[in-house]
Amino acid sequence: MSATLLILSAPSGTGKTTLARRLLAAHPGGIFSVSFTTRAPRGAERDGVDYHFVDEETFQRMVTADAFLEHAEVHGHKYGTPRSVASQARANGVLAIFDIDVQGGESIKAAHPESIRVLILPPSLQELERRLRSRSTDDEVTVRRRLEAARQELQRARAYEYWVVNDDLERATDDLNAIIRAERCKAGGRDLSLLGL
Repeated sequence: MSATLLILSAPSGTGKTTLARRLLAAHPGGIFSVSFTTRAPRGAERDGVDYHFVDEETFQRMVTADAFLEHAEVHGHKYGTPRSVASQARANGVLAIFDIDVQGGESIKAAHPESIRVLILPPSLQELERRLRSRSTDDEVTVRRRLEAARQELQRARAYEYWVVNDDLERATDDLNAIIRAERCKAGGRDLSLLGL
């Protein structure tokens, strides 16, 4: 089976990471792309699980070595998606999930046109604001910044092949699995030499 490169983007607070974990559980051998960042860990974040935490010098060496599919600076910190994830997924014919913002998703799509972009949407901006506030992890300035970023990301939604509204976790998970199944069934997505053709 050929690899499936799945780009998941969503405004903060939409449930993207929870959905990514559910997909990995449903697809044995799947790979979750853990980004590199120059920012310090927050709360209970663990190195190699939530992010690979590196210093500026290490990050720049990786940029020079072309180790990233894409990289960007966000709020004064650098983030990069490792190129090795796509290579590993292709070599093993498995699902690779990239949990990334819209801008990063566009960069990965440019490098891998066969990748699938799914935008996870909140039921409404009012519900997104409620979720962000109920987490009680951000101050008022951060909540407002996240809401403005969400508005900007949603304005670029038409670039994505699929939209999934996360108003019900089970249904959203089912929708994502259906997208993966449909993409794997597309003509041209399989190697017909296995059939002797």
